[in-house]
Amino acid sequence: MNAADLGLPVDVPSTALFTDQYELTMLQAALRSGTADRRSVFEVFTRRLPDGRRYGVVAGTGRVLDAVENFRFDAGVIGFLRDQGIVDEPTLQWLASYRFGGDIWGYPEGEVYFPGSPILRVEGSFAECVLLETVILSILNHDSAIAAAASRMSTAAAGRRLIEMGARRTHELAAVASARAAYVGGFSSTSDLAAGFRYAIPTVGTSAHAFTLLHDSERDAFRAQVDSLGRGTTLLVDTYDVAEAVRTAVEIAGPELGAVRIDSGDLLLVAHRVREQLDELGATNTKIVVTSDLDEYAIASLAAAPVDAYGVGTQLVTGSGHPTCSMVYKLVARARSADPKAPLEPVAKKSLGAKSSIGGRKWAARRFDAHGVAEAEVIGLHAVPPELVDRQLLVELVKGGEVVAREPLDTARERHTAALAGLPMSALQLSKGEPVLPTEYV
Repeated sequence: MNAADLGLPVDVPSTALFTDQYELTMLQAALRSGTADRRSVFEVFTRRLPDGRRYGVVAGTGRVLDAVENFRFDAGVIGFLRDQGIVDEPTLQWLASYRFGGDIWGYPEGEVYFPGSPILRVEGSFAECVLLETVILSILNHDSAIAAAASRMSTAAAGRRLIEMGARRTHELAAVASARAAYVGGFSSTSDLAAGFRYAIPTVGTSAHAFTLLHDSERDAFRAQVDSLGRGTTLLVDTYDVAEAVRTAVEIAGPELGAVRIDSGDLLLVAHRVREQLDELGATNTKIVVTSDLDEYAIASLAAAPVDAYGVGTQLVTGSGHPTCSMVYKLVARARSADPKAPLEPVAKKSLGAKSSIGGRKWAARRFDAHGVAEAEVIGLHAVPPELVDRQLLVELVKGGEVVAREPLDTARERHTAALAGLPMSALQLSKGEPVLPTEYV
C-alpha cells in the first residue's frame, strides 16, 4: 500500500526523462526506418549474482509499475528535448502522445531469483518498449540490491527486530526507495519519514547524542525526553559513561523504560553488561537496541548477545558491498514486420566473452524435490512441462498498458519470507558461495 492508497497527496512527476539519450535516438532512427512498430519482447535478467551471493531478491516491482504509469512526455519535457536538439520534430510529435500500451510479466516482488531468471518481460512495439529500459533497470538494480542485503541481515538477526536508518548515508530519494526495499527484505521499520508517508512503512526514532549534549547534564536530557515522549521511549546511553547512564535512565523512567540504545564500543560486551545492570535495577522488560555501522556479519556476531533490535544504516543502503545487481534489459524476440500477426523470431547478442544472451520469449518455473525444497530454476522457450505448469514464476503485471497486479507492500514482504522457506538451508548461510539453485534451460 502506498500513500495514494491511503488517500494522501503524492506529487507524481513524469518519469520520462529518467532515461538515457540513446533510447530516444534509437526511437528516432527506428521511426525513420519503419521498424519502430515491430512487435518486440525485452527481458530483464542478470548473468550472474553478486560475488558470493547465493540468491537474489526481486524488489522495486511496485515502483516500476508507478514509473511506467507516469512515463509521459508533457509540454515541459517536450520543450526541453526540442531546445536541446535531442531528437527531431517527428519524434517529438510521437513522444507527445506516448502511453505504454503493451504487456509486462515478471517475478512478483519479494520472490528470489538466480542467474538467467527472466525477472521482467516487457512486450509491445519496439518503440514503446525501448524507452522504458533505463528507468526499469535503475529501479530494479537498486532496490533488488538493497533487498538482498536486507534479506541477509534479516537471516542473521534470526527474528530480532531490524530498523532501517540509512537516510543520511545516501541520496534523499534513494533513501526512500531503500527503506521500501529493506521492508520487503525483512526490516520492520524505518527512521525515514518520507518512506513512512509514501509507503506506510512503520517509522521509529527518539533522540541522538546532540540532544544529550544540548542539556546541562545527561539526567536533564533523559528527564526532558521521558517527560515529552513517555516512559516507553528509547534512551541513548553511550554519550558519556554507559553504566551511569543506564542507572540514571531507570531512576527517571522506572522499570517501564522502553529501551536503551548503544551506539559505540564493543557491542557484544557492552550489551551483556547493560542487560545484567537493567535486570539488577528491575527493568527486566527494557529492551536493548544496538546501532553503529552494522552489517550482516556484525549482526551474526551478536547472536549470543542480549540484543532485541538492530539499527542498520550505511551497509544496508549500499547493498552491503554490492550496490547493484548487474541486471540488463535485452531484446530477445521481434517480428519481421509491423504486421500485428507477424510471428516473433528469437534474437540474441552473440558477442565474445560473457556478454552473450539467449534469444526467445521465455517462461520460468521452480522445480521442487519430494520434500518441498527447491532444487532448480528452470527456464524454457517452448511448452511448459506438465509437472511445472503450477510452478511458473512470472505473473501478469501490466495488460494492454493497464496495471493489473498492484499489491500492498506487506504482501511482497510475506512472499519473500515464503520464498526463502522453500530454498535449501544452505541459502541462508552468510559465507560466500555459489547460487543455491542451478539454472536449467529446456
